[in-house]
Amino acid sequence: MQATDSARVEDNGAALLAAARDVRERAHAPYSRFRVGAALRDEHGTIHAGCNVENAAYPVGTCAEAGAIAAMVASGGLRITEILVCGDGAGLVTPCGACRQRIREFAGPDTPIHAATPDGIARTFTLAELLPESFGPETLGE
Repeated sequence: MQATDSARVEDNGAALLAAARDVRERAHAPYSRFRVGAALRDEHGTIHAGCNVENAAYPVGTCAEAGAIAAMVASGGLRITEILVCGDGAGLVTPCGACRQRIREFAGPDTPIHAATPDGIARTFTLAELLPESFGPETLGE
């Protein structure tokens, strides 16, 4: 996980892609060999990145998005303004269901979620498209 300062200039996801691609190279994926990197921008414009970390006991591994969110929270960020997930695969690499809910904790329905390969962004969704009718903090009256 890493955090870097970012200029608050629209870069069409280039800075997020660079951070996710870089951290993806350090993923610990000896079992699946499926390396994933994620990078997000917080409400301060800071980029936080994380990679997947597998474990021999599969359920205790960590997704890249969870690592990026943890880095954001540890640095004092509270809001995801944009997130990118980078991986290779036959199809789009989007956040798993659990990570969609993790993202929901810190993002609104219109937050962009970019699905990317190391070569670039393949498609952009909103959180509402990936997690419609979601359960969030406001559901609990927060």
